[in-house]
Amino acid sequence: MKPLTLAAVHGERSILSLIASGALDMHFQPIVELHDGRIHGHEALVRGPRGTPWESPDALFAAARRQGVEIELEIACVKAAVRRWAAHRQPGRLFVNVSARALVEAFCQLSAHECASVLRSHGLAPSSVVLELTEHEHVRDFGPLLGAAQAVHSAGMGLALDDFGDGRSSLRLWAELKPDIVKIDKYFAKGVATHGAKLQTLRALLQIAEVFDTTMVAEGLETPEDLKVVRDLGIALGQGYLIGRPAHAPAGRADEAACEVLRSRDIAVLPELRRVAHRGFTAARFIIDAPSVAPSTTHDELIQRFHADEGLHAVAIVEDGCPVGLLNRQQVLDRYTKPYFKELYGRRPCTLFANLTPLLVDMHTGVEELTAILTSEDQRYLADGFIITENGRYRGLGTGEQLVRAVTELRIEAARHANPLTFLPGNIPISDHIGRLLASGCDFVACYGDLNHFKPFNDHYGYWRGDEMIRLAARAFVTHCDPRRDFVGHVGGDDFVVLFQSEDWMDRCQHIIESFNERALALFDPQALAAGGIEAEDRHGVLRFFPCTTLSIGALRVRPGIFTDPDAVASAAASAKRIAKARACGLHVVDSGEDGGAAA
Repeated sequence: MKPLTLAAVHGERSILSLIASGALDMHFQPIVELHDGRIHGHEALVRGPRGTPWESPDALFAAARRQGVEIELEIACVKAAVRRWAAHRQPGRLFVNVSARALVEAFCQLSAHECASVLRSHGLAPSSVVLELTEHEHVRDFGPLLGAAQAVHSAGMGLALDDFGDGRSSLRLWAELKPDIVKIDKYFAKGVATHGAKLQTLRALLQIAEVFDTTMVAEGLETPEDLKVVRDLGIALGQGYLIGRPAHAPAGRADEAACEVLRSRDIAVLPELRRVAHRGFTAARFIIDAPSVAPSTTHDELIQRFHADEGLHAVAIVEDGCPVGLLNRQQVLDRYTKPYFKELYGRRPCTLFANLTPLLVDMHTGVEELTAILTSEDQRYLADGFIITENGRYRGLGTGEQLVRAVTELRIEAARHANPLTFLPGNIPISDHIGRLLASGCDFVACYGDLNHFKPFNDHYGYWRGDEMIRLAARAFVTHCDPRRDFVGHVGGDDFVVLFQSEDWMDRCQHIIESFNERALALFDPQALAAGGIEAEDRHGVLRFFPCTTLSIGALRVRPGIFTDPDAVASAAASAKRIAKARACGLHVVDSGEDGGAAA
């Protein structure tokens, strides 16, 4: 090979000179099977000559674009990758990057049969080579590209779509090209262990991949936590610095840090997506198409309007399209039947006794602002209802009953996913996590925590301090659990669930109990602390003494093959909790493989 001089690098035809001299260097980065850690293949990554301005691929291709030889450089890179890969005689597949333009150009020069013959001449089976389509944002004419994709498959090679989801990708391209593999942009895998939105996006892409019968690759895996989450989601292949960095020679196995994660039977604690209270829910859902009246309408005319429409709970007073008042049906009828009202006020305008400061709600108002109405000082909306507007103009009426019912239903639904007091996962995520633990076949410990004598405390000091007690319990659980291995959920009220994979779970439970019991004392007044508790009514209304609030935990060791239903695990853990409370022992442990339990 003729050496490349620095003078040649800076020459007018320097990129073509570089190609002709064979100075392109190839590195290989491993791609692994996430279910067992085996090497699936390697991606070939070009490097320019060391010590030159083109050592990095970005600089190399930038120079090629300036000189108008970008496609020539791409095709040269594919040829260099095939030659170097064939020389290593490494098992697995070779992934090679190629732009849409270069792919179309290549198959204008070679037929599918000729392309397959070239690969075989290097000792490579066409099925061992995957062409990664890059820069697909430039595709304007799908016809030639679809023809090239068909040629790739006819040659027996695989086709991959690279960097899907980077903001320039096309779902249409995925659907029409029907690639064998789609590599998801590294943005979605990076930090997925702590970002619920990224997790949900990957889940959605997995569903799309299933529809199109496509294998997914998660790129950008750099931490054990992200790798574990991606593995548990069921994504088939992974690539990133944690698995292996680009190197001159292909890797025989993934790096040990990645292998350790992939060998582990522990499951990831998936991040929960904070469910903003139904962003699509607005006051527009409440609109009752109710007629309005003018400010000059008399009480006599108003009575006739109400008699003509028995379902009209109120009527808005509107002037020039804008609401200026509200009249409640029942109040108008009650006033009209009083002695002499008809004679004195029947022909007087209805604004005389109207609510001239009604509650006005724009139809685009979200549920968070609607919820605030429930706690406002002016509660007349419960009887009168409220007026719904759009840009200040009258659109219709809403009732207080509608508002209360809708907000309550939304809160109940949200609480099934995350408790509104502690923001910990609720019943549905708890059941989902138990199901994943059971499916993994690993040992784990399901703990059910409950506060002793909480109701008397709540009744005695009020729910504000009661809420603080519950938040204190939540902090104790979260503080002493490993967020990477242990799942903390809030069933509701003063009931908590912890699903431990940490081997030192018993010590963690003791720390949780001790921490809570000590800090909970600060919520009692000095008199109660001196007495060791409070006097309050029990569930039967009898006044008696209750000790200061403490925490009990029932722990269930779950062995593989004992349970198949998450509800059965939760029920057994709750039974252990009841024993802990009855014995006032703090922690009671039950082994699912034994009939009895042990108190600790």
